[in-house]
Amino acid sequence: MPTTERSSGRVLIILHQQCSTPGRIGRLLRGAGFDLNIRRPAFGDPLPKTLADHVGVIIFGGPMSANDCDEWIRREIDWIGVPLKEKKPFLGICLGAQMLARHLGHCVRPHPQGRVEVGYYPIDPTEHGHQVCDRRFPDRVYQWHREGFDLPNGAVLLAKGRDFEAQAFRYGPAAFGLQFHPEVTLPMICRWSARSSERLDCPGARPLHRHLEGWFRHDRAIARWSSAFLDSWLARGPAEAQPASDCRV
Repeated sequence: MPTTERSSGRVLIILHQQCSTPGRIGRLLRGAGFDLNIRRPAFGDPLPKTLADHVGVIIFGGPMSANDCDEWIRREIDWIGVPLKEKKPFLGICLGAQMLARHLGHCVRPHPQGRVEVGYYPIDPTEHGHQVCDRRFPDRVYQWHREGFDLPNGAVLLAKGRDFEAQAFRYGPAAFGLQFHPEVTLPMICRWSARSSERLDCPGARPLHRHLEGWFRHDRAIARWSSAFLDSWLARGPAEAQPASDCRV
């Protein structure tokens, strides 16, 4: 991630487990000079009423569902209206993308045949996807999910998958949802596979050795894309933004 004049300030990082980290994305942001304000709403951390003191926000994944009835999940989905209204760069990853879809009024649901994506899978970028930053989408990306969503109304599809079509989308000029995990590191893959090994037995999941092979084969391209994407994403501040609908679930 190249250092630019915009590479200063705070990025709000929303995580959902005590042991979770922002992985590669956190490392790239810190390396570019950003401070990370890490909040864990599931453990009582409040979310700010305004992002005036932040240059952007990233909601990461977790083992819970955007459909769960926990009050903190409902509050977090509703809170997404803050970055949308203030036109701040927003990025939802896996659960974060599903929360964005819920906020925009769309259902999040399992695959009709019970299939999952756990491991490395090919995605097909759209013409709009190749214009997101100066790197082309990687051919394969790391996935760890059993639910997906339809493309929200008013959103632009950036990449498609086979079992779960909406893999990446943009809503307005500065809000992005990624179903896959560009932040994942090799230790994270090993930790997720050990702690949730039952997911490896689900229909469509890749065996563990394919995860490790995939990391060595595909991670370099994913890292280059992630760096270029973050730099482009953070440049989409309020000065460029156009009004976006402040939807509610």
